[in-house]
Amino acid sequence: MIKKHRKVLLVGDGAVGSSFAFSLLQNCGIDELVIVDLQKEHAEGDSLDLEDLTPMMTPAQIRTGEYSDAADADIVVITAGVPRKPGETRLDLVNKNTKILESIVSPVVDSGFNGIFVVSANPVDILTALTQHISGFPKNKVIGTGTSLDSARLQVALSKEFDVNTSEVDAYILGEHGDSSFAAYDEATIAGQPLLSLPNVDLDRLAQIEDDVKKKGGAIINRKGATFYGVAVCLMKICRAILMDENLVLPISAPVNGQYGLEDGYIGSPAVINGSGIRQVIEVNLTDEESVKMQESARKMNEVLLAAE
Repeated sequence: MIKKHRKVLLVGDGAVGSSFAFSLLQNCGIDELVIVDLQKEHAEGDSLDLEDLTPMMTPAQIRTGEYSDAADADIVVITAGVPRKPGETRLDLVNKNTKILESIVSPVVDSGFNGIFVVSANPVDILTALTQHISGFPKNKVIGTGTSLDSARLQVALSKEFDVNTSEVDAYILGEHGDSSFAAYDEATIAGQPLLSLPNVDLDRLAQIEDDVKKKGGAIINRKGATFYGVAVCLMKICRAILMDENLVLPISAPVNGQYGLEDGYIGSPAVINGSGIRQVIEVNLTDEESVKMQESARKMNEVLLAAE
């Protein structure tokens, strides 16, 4: 069911957070956006700047606030965290961002919040699992952006390689949003045709594309210091699917319960998102080689998660 009064509380008004807020207001028809950030003056400036959009789209109340404002929110979006520096992996960030996460989730829950958490701070799969652990919320009500951005990057790369529109590419990056992720090429299609059955497919070239996709975030960071537009739109699409009850399939940080032979934790996999949060995790039919990669990706993350807990 579509929410009647749609309220989102955003924690973290950095480059990702402000880009998300801009996209959210343009695409989701929300009624209220509350921005929480330690840099209150910056958040106030963003609120004043963003409210100038409202005459040109659905009117919305935009203001700064506190964690207590989450009490009647539909969604709490967490983008706050230490950004990745050049040369750092996303897993390097876990110890820094775990402490920040604890300081956010506990007061949000204490407010009486009963909506859905959406997490994009890195390492996102691990921090999504920790958000669920700290909050005690049902797993379907805690969602991470997962490999949604990675998959978008793969779709862009394949669209260029095969000279087709990105809408004609159906392909996922699975596993950790990070170094142990992998392209599920065996299940990918181009214009409805299995990718690996296309004439003159070069497997070495596909391997290079997969590697380039993994390194694209680092390449952007090295040039401009951060990535934010792509993940901001991924966040918006997740929130819109919740607010509009869309039953949208996206590759996210999804809670596994037997899928891929994994019994616990969150990992990048397609899932159906609607007003209840994660309605269903979709298990992709992987090859034996891909299954090994998925297991290894989960193993690496679980090691870090156990150390963090």
